Amino acid sequence: MTPMLVCAALLLAGLVAGGWWSRLEFQRPDPHAELTASVVTKRFIWYVALTISGGIFAGITVIGGGGRLAMRLLAVTAGDNAQGRLTEAHETVGEITVDGTIAFVLFNGIFGGVALAALYLLVRRFLPPRWIGGATFGVGLLIVGGTTVDPLRSDNRDFDIVGPGWLALLVFVALGLAFGVVLSGVMAALSRWLPLLRADRRIVIRYLVPGLLAVVAFSATAIAVIIGLAAIALTRSQRVVEAVRSHRWVTAGRVLGILIILVALPNAISAFVDIGTS
Repeated sequence: MTPMLVCAALLLAGLVAGGWWSRLEFQRPDPHAELTASVVTKRFIWYVALTISGGIFAGITVIGGGGRLAMRLLAVTAGDNAQGRLTEAHETVGEITVDGTIAFVLFNGIFGGVALAALYLLVRRFLPPRWIGGATFGVGLLIVGGTTVDPLRSDNRDFDIVGPGWLALLVFVALGLAFGVVLSGVMAALSRWLPLLRADRRIVIRYLVPGLLAVVAFSATAIAVIIGLAAIALTRSQRVVEAVRSHRWVTAGRVLGILIILVALPNAISAFVDIGTS
């Protein structure tokens, strides 16, 4: 019972914070500054810090806490015949353990949250502002990724065990939307709270937590360094900078996003129908 109460508290904290901050608009630091190598480097560090901090918060509260609660709800509503059976992830239906809950919340919350936060920052400019953009991001995740990777794959045999299917569909769609709104709200709040890195003790302290996490995740840090060097190199070209800042770039990104969703939509609809009627 205690693990579920903790998960409920995590989800509630995420929803309250994300809902409160969702009224804020994302704010880039010094948007009109000349893109010198120093400015680009500081901006990249800033984006990495936002990705780690915001991704972990939204991931642990919604993906971790919310996902664990969803699994418990579907196990309870599945009936007696489902209890004791093994899921696709080799978890026992109806069995609640502290270790299993911690592992689920931390692993899925941290890695899933950070990965999706990085994706959000990449496409944020093409999304509507504030919570509408977060909800749009959540819908896109459900249509493109949710029905091909998880949690709404129609070939996931877990839906033959837990359910009912319509409840599973409703719960995971709600979590997808909640994650998008919470993530966008947290990112907006962090963008206003965290300035570019400089030699100021108070600012350096704000970077300590994401910095330590980045050091622990050495492989991710190495990838980030490579991407950062590539970003510095690209911004040396004025043509590249002007192209990325242009309205045509935003329009092209939105058109591409719509095309990706339209291509994925038939599979998503099929998965939703299969799961909802199972």
